[in-house]
Amino acid sequence: MFDERRTGNQFHVSPTDDASLSPCETVYFNLDYRTISAMPLLYYWTAQNREWDLNYGASFHLNQKNALLHGIEPGESLWAFTRRSDGKYTMAAELIIRARTRNPETYRYGTYRVWGDLERSRYFNIDHLPNAEPIIRALSCTSNAAILGQSFQGNTAVKQITASDDALLRSFCRDFPSDARAKLLPEDELEAALMTDNPDRVRELIRVTYADESHQNRMQRLQETIATRSRQHVLELRDIYNGCCQICGWSPRAVYGNDICEAHHIHWISRGGIDALSNLVLVCPNHHRAIHRFDAPYDWADNTFQFGASSEALMLQKHVLMPVERSM
Repeated sequence: MFDERRTGNQFHVSPTDDASLSPCETVYFNLDYRTISAMPLLYYWTAQNREWDLNYGASFHLNQKNALLHGIEPGESLWAFTRRSDGKYTMAAELIIRARTRNPETYRYGTYRVWGDLERSRYFNIDHLPNAEPIIRALSCTSNAAILGQSFQGNTAVKQITASDDALLRSFCRDFPSDARAKLLPEDELEAALMTDNPDRVRELIRVTYADESHQNRMQRLQETIATRSRQHVLELRDIYNGCCQICGWSPRAVYGNDICEAHHIHWISRGGIDALSNLVLVCPNHHRAIHRFDAPYDWADNTFQFGASSEALMLQKHVLMPVERSM
């Protein structure tokens, strides 16, 4: 049982059967209505998927079969909660949405995809976070199942919440620590090391970024996939497209008699992508730089990169592109 009530801009929770708090303890959260969302969402991120995603690379994406996912607007919050090994439910992340794209209809995780803002989105270190079940059950969305996670299954894994719910979650999570596994590699330095075929520099960047001993799985995976990526894939792409940029069609072979176009991983390896032709496009240096500068999301439904308010479609498309199987 939970005693829940709002008074002005404060929310009160008295969790009478929550082992993490004494029965008579009431928690107060000051609600901030200055930055509330119009259509925020709440998502249940299973513990297994969370560990996989963070160890293999926080992608700042979410995919779903439910069209509700595309009801959220850029700038709004998608909140995620998970279940810790001790059985407690905790908040796990806040993605501030910056783009919506589509996946192929055959993609197993759903047609709809959203992309989080890299600077504003947060993945939380859940090790010592308070039990969030009283807060979640007090929200406007339905969560009547005896086991909370069972209220968020299948198409209902994502639910719409209200602006006041969003304000409550923002206040609750305001000072939560970040999970260091979600820290981003310095992409410009990484790309320079990869372009100059300098695996030692790549390994050094990974080691420095993920120096904490608790993140050895993350570091090992990156070292195995980034530093040892296949040069054969680049040669295959250049052969398929005769060295031309897939976006603009520019042919350095015709102009200079040499290969200049570069392979770009649509789902970056540092964020959980794989080194495979299905995740690669061949682009000219200008477009490659633009993709990295804008961190351009890709829409698999119409084969376009989104550059802020504009988008550019692939002019050349002769090989199959498919999203990576996991992403959050």
